Amino acid sequence: MRYNPASMTVTKERGVSQEKRAGLSVDTQLVDFVEDELLNGLKLSAYEFWEGLASLIADQTSDNRKLLAHRDKLQQDMDAYHREHPQLDHDHYVHFLKSTGYIEPEVPDFTIRTENVDPEIATTPGPQLVVPVSNARFALNAANARWGSLYDALYGTDVIDDSGGKDKTSAYNPTRGAAVIDRAAAFLDEAIPLANGRHADVSAYQVKDGALGITLESGADSSLKDPEQWLGYRDDGKCMTLLFVHHGLHLEVQIDPQHPIGKTVPNAVADVILESAVTAIQDCEDSVAAVDAEDKVNVYRNWLGLMKGDLSCEVSKGGRSFTRKLHKDRHYTGVNGEEIVLPGRSLMLVRNVGHLMTNSAVYGPDGVEIFEGLLDALVTTTAAMHDFAKDTQRNARENSVYIVKPKMHGSAEAAFTNRIFSQVEDILGLPRNTIKVGVMDEERRTTVNLKNCIEAVADRLVFINTGFLDRTGDEIHTSMLAGPMLRKDEIKQQPWISAYEDWNVDVGIRCGLRGKAQIGKGMWAKPDEMAEMMATKHAHPLAGANCAWVPSPTAATLHAMHYHQVDVLARQAQLAQRPPASLDDILTIPLAQDPNWTDEEIQAELDNNIQGILGYVVRWIDFGVGCSKVPDIHDVGLMEDRATLRISSQHIANWLQHGICSEEQVRETFERMAGIVDQQNSNDPSYRAMADDFDDSIAFQAACALVFKGTTQPNGYTEPLLHAFRRKLKNG
Repeated sequence: MRYNPASMTVTKERGVSQEKRAGLSVDTQLVDFVEDELLNGLKLSAYEFWEGLASLIADQTSDNRKLLAHRDKLQQDMDAYHREHPQLDHDHYVHFLKSTGYIEPEVPDFTIRTENVDPEIATTPGPQLVVPVSNARFALNAANARWGSLYDALYGTDVIDDSGGKDKTSAYNPTRGAAVIDRAAAFLDEAIPLANGRHADVSAYQVKDGALGITLESGADSSLKDPEQWLGYRDDGKCMTLLFVHHGLHLEVQIDPQHPIGKTVPNAVADVILESAVTAIQDCEDSVAAVDAEDKVNVYRNWLGLMKGDLSCEVSKGGRSFTRKLHKDRHYTGVNGEEIVLPGRSLMLVRNVGHLMTNSAVYGPDGVEIFEGLLDALVTTTAAMHDFAKDTQRNARENSVYIVKPKMHGSAEAAFTNRIFSQVEDILGLPRNTIKVGVMDEERRTTVNLKNCIEAVADRLVFINTGFLDRTGDEIHTSMLAGPMLRKDEIKQQPWISAYEDWNVDVGIRCGLRGKAQIGKGMWAKPDEMAEMMATKHAHPLAGANCAWVPSPTAATLHAMHYHQVDVLARQAQLAQRPPASLDDILTIPLAQDPNWTDEEIQAELDNNIQGILGYVVRWIDFGVGCSKVPDIHDVGLMEDRATLRISSQHIANWLQHGICSEEQVRETFERMAGIVDQQNSNDPSYRAMADDFDDSIAFQAACALVFKGTTQPNGYTEPLLHAFRRKLKNG
């Protein structure tokens, strides 16, 4: 229902069309989206929505500003301390942190009280995709990555090497295919082992009278070692799909003697399908470039389409075009003859922006941009109400909406998030704690007070997750004046980072997250290096993480294999017995005690950092792309978002602060690296070279500003400068 025309006015202000709503000045694009799309089909009226937003802004803006001012005050105290104490004494430093309230008095022991949580979050460990919801194709890919072909994932990546004639050729390579089949059969031996024999020795799988029959090539019969892993089947007359479960994850063995692969093997196995991305974060934050109403509406529209179930996009691939839609649920006949229905899509969470940024989509009665996080909370939750209204193809069967909240600093900010969500629930008439929260542990003050942060949202917490890159960026900014930081690769090897990762798990387990919520780990940033991922990322479930981030559906299918190797919930029970990680280690700043690097080593560090900054920023500013695969200085494609940018820009700012490099050296490096980035993008006809005119390139100016203004940016965040320069470009 449209807002009452008698109480609305349309004005042309600040270069955009705005309409008055409940005392707010709202960009017409957002007005049209809310009243024509978001509220369509809901009982909530436009009047109730806008009045609710106005009340949210009136009630929460002052606290928001106070919390940001407190961040600034603590940083000023930190800077003053380091100026006065150039030689750091650890015990004195910790006493100082406690005296300022940076380290809070720890709350008594407790366990989280969250209810109505879907099993994908509470009890099913597995991979988690994170994608920019601004890109409809990526959003759909992530949602549809719940199930993935193991054959395709192995065949198309370097997990299967190219030796011995196993090359990836334009046509199907039977030698490579045979290696894939062997590797998949070995995986089945690990996940659903037979009572006798191996899956590679099976000549036939069959279902007779609802029972699973397995015949070996020797003629002997076999069965599953654990018969309860067999759940049921689906038979469409052409393909027989066998359904199994292991460690809470489902997998299918598809039998089709007419399939191009199935007809080449005696047992007719055409594919092995793994339950892969159990959950997916649809991101409105670090992987998105959303600087105004136009961008925000695009973000919100895609999230709404996911919640309504009608999001689609046209895709051209391999010379053909088709419409991509959300996958349907999967149906089977259970061993008892009853129907089994499994979700066809990942359970979707949505990441809102943090407490810092404002957005020009809405201006308050004071003529100032409102805090973007308030708008995100109300709009994304309203969109989720469409999911609650559906009878089938549900996202959250427990009538919850899962919002990941990033970049909070300490428990007061977590408590503020709790108040925002409670007020949104009241505006929308939702039961208390319908909105669940995921806490990103990516700021130093949240890490050292993590138990208190969890307690502040203990009735709605479903997720904690470490974030190495943002966490390192905050580490550098917080201790900017303490001294020069180590080189980036050396920072990764210091005790504080492993203590931080272990501390997150230890605190989460002790706060009762096991079997109730996700304890997550960070992204695998090399989407083309799947063999390396398979060799190393098993460390995440071993560390007690019941979810970990992956950059693609293929990576999700491969990483799912690690959750069959590790029983994460049992591993968490083991880890609960170890001594907690050391807070003293976490508070050990990664300073270079004797920064005697050679000129060549310093220049190499600058080259690497600045090339990465430019490669990412030029796409953010010129194309509005917040996340993409960007070639590094060695032409290795890395998934980049603002977290990568934050650490690189803060690292150079720190070295400038302490005289490790000069401003002239950094500027020369920016100009030289711009030429390299231009060359890496030379095949893109829409790309505008930076080196053609440094003074005229807004992207180049933005990249430089991130470094030269890095010490003055709030908590070292990149958003304020990126938004300003992107708006400058969009406004011509």
